[in-house]
Amino acid sequence: MLFPRESLLQEAHAFLSRPGENQVGAEEALSPDLAGLPLFDPPLLGISAAHDPLYATLKAPEAIGPWFLSPEEWLPGAASVLSFFFPFSQAVIQSNRQTPDAPSPAWLHGRVEGQALLFRWARHLVALLQAAGWQALCPCLDPRFASMEHRGTDRRFPSQAAFTSRWSERHAAYISGLGTFGLHKGLITERGTCGRFVSVLTDLPLAPTPRPYTGLYDPCTPCGACVRRCPVGAISQEAGKDHVACAYFVDWTMALYAPRYGCGKCQVGVPCQSRNPRKKRPAEG
Repeated sequence: MLFPRESLLQEAHAFLSRPGENQVGAEEALSPDLAGLPLFDPPLLGISAAHDPLYATLKAPEAIGPWFLSPEEWLPGAASVLSFFFPFSQAVIQSNRQTPDAPSPAWLHGRVEGQALLFRWARHLVALLQAAGWQALCPCLDPRFASMEHRGTDRRFPSQAAFTSRWSERHAAYISGLGTFGLHKGLITERGTCGRFVSVLTDLPLAPTPRPYTGLYDPCTPCGACVRRCPVGAISQEAGKDHVACAYFVDWTMALYAPRYGCGKCQVGVPCQSRNPRKKRPAEG
């Protein structure tokens, strides 16, 4: 069985279309009106070569750190990294614009039930590839995956603390041609920054997606809208993002809404919410 780019996207679309898969179930809905809420729109797919030299640069202290594992370290013989961006549905996005100081219930579902959906998709894709005779692995589902706090991971603001791990979905997406970072540290894709990423490594060789950028922050204007949207002032033009202040706020939401948590205020009501802000809208010519 072959897995060209288009067939991988078709498989992802088919997976989302399964009855009950891409929506909030009645038994888990935080309120009756949220039952059946669509979580994601159809995904984007970026592909990078496992041996792309940019992966080696992520081991530098000013990038992620020496604990970052390259694709080949996760999966010996890896040839390709498949990075998927699942944009949140407009129902999820618009709900979070309407609650300025706390995450909306729909956003909480998107963050938690949505992530669970992405992991189901990753397991499904790994099983498909393995059934076809290829090796495959999702780093974020591997026991070696671990999170930690570190300073100096942002080249623009090296004194800031950040939460990092042995694999970074956003950096994999960057290398795979899906987009670049914003001041809020989200990745800005052609469908904006509201959504979730998941990646799968495989020894199936696939053509990499061209990267239409060279810098880490190319699409970011930076307009400062995310600075104004942050409910705890964790983002500034001068100092970047204070990841610790952001994490404290997310921890607060966990205390309120456990087992769910989240925020996402810097991703909604901003020019990069659902598109690349550097590109004109169709009506603009």
